Parts: sequence; structure tokens; C-alpha cells
Amino acid sequence: MTRVAVIEDDEPTSNQLRGWLEAARPGIRVDQWFSRDDAVAAIDREHYDLVVLDIELGRERHAGVAVINEINRRGHTPVLVVSGMPAGIYRSIMKALDAWDYLQKSEFTDREFIETVIDMLRASQSASRAAPLPPAAALSLDPLRQGSPTWRGHKVNLPLTAQRILATLHQKQGQVVSYDELFEVVKSGRNRDNVRKHVATIREAFREVDPDFNLIENVPMRGFRWTAE
Repeated sequence: MTRVAVIEDDEPTSNQLRGWLEAARPGIRVDQWFSRDDAVAAIDREHYDLVVLDIELGRERHAGVAVINEINRRGHTPVLVVSGMPAGIYRSIMKALDAWDYLQKSEFTDREFIETVIDMLRASQSASRAAPLPPAAALSLDPLRQGSPTWRGHKVNLPLTAQRILATLHQKQGQVVSYDELFEVVKSGRNRDNVRKHVATIREAFREVDPDFNLIENVPMRGFRWTAE
């Protein structure tokens, strides 16, 4: 059974998030925690497949940061931050703490929340099933924690959406990945021009560490392909 912890001090918001989670995965078990101490205690004794949390808990403005640090200390549970704090300021902070994604309250729909949760659960399951890459592999990805990929031992700095596109291309290396397939990992701007911009960002980031990088092939009218390394 999939288990999720919702850590949110506002009960109506917590109940709403629980309803969306149950819509995303029928049969899911959702535990609700309303304070930092209760949340940390639960994380200490339970195994969760996913944690959804707010940054502010009661009077503690950054209690969520402490909870994320505790989660990271104990394992690799993916974390989705849902907060009223400005995304422009806090998204990069949460990314540095290895949170999967950051959604600002009142700035996203239930559909966007559900799609994000489904992506996270899929990545978590894939990570638990996948065999580790051999040491000689040129590209190293960590789909669960969404940490920066490495190419031939060098860190490649990419935004989250570009990382998801990269992971999709590499997972299906040698195959053409259609635009429709790539739309599934793009949260907004689901059109070909936007996908091409993300792919251009990926190429530029790789060429910063490897000027000869040329493994992402454009397949006219169809999509892109990661060629054999």
C-alpha cells in the first residue's frame, strides 16, 4: 500500500490535500500531521513513499526546513513542498534541500498537484526497482531525489523540468521520444516550442562540461532521441 504523510497545520488545507492524494492513487493511505514534533516522530517510526509539507507549521516559520532535513537524514523519501511562501524565493531553497518540487498555494490547480504526485510516485517506484548504473556509465541520474545529473563525473546544472526531460530521453535511449511523451513531463507551456527550448537548455548545460557533447538528436516532426553513449 502506498503511504503518504501530509504535514500541514491548517486542517481544511490538510483535508483538501488528502482528498487530492486519494484521487491521484485509489487505495492510498494518507497520514495527517499538524506540528513539527508529531511529523518528525512519525517519520522516525513509519515508512512513507511520499511526504507533502508546508514550510510554516504553527508559529514556526521554517519548521518545514527542519522536517526536510530530518527526512534527508533518514532516507530518500521524495518531498513535495506546498506553501504560501513566494515561489520565486523559496523554490531554489527547497531545491537545494533536495525537495522534489515546490507549489505555491493559490497558484496551482488540483490537476497540477495530482500530476506532480503521480510523477513523484512513479519515479520513487522506478528508483526502487532500477539496478544501479555501472561505474563507467557516462551519465548518472537520480530520479528520486532530483539532484543535479553528472556527465563523465561533472555536475550538470539543469532546472527541474529539463531534468525530467533528460531522464525521459535517457531512459528510452536509442528510441524516438515524441513531443506528446515529453508533454507529460512539462508542467506548463505544453507546446513544441517550449519543449525545444528545454532541450536547447539541456544541450547547452552539457556542453559547458563537455564541448563535444552531441548525443541528443532532433528527429524532425517527431521529437528527440538520446543516441547510444
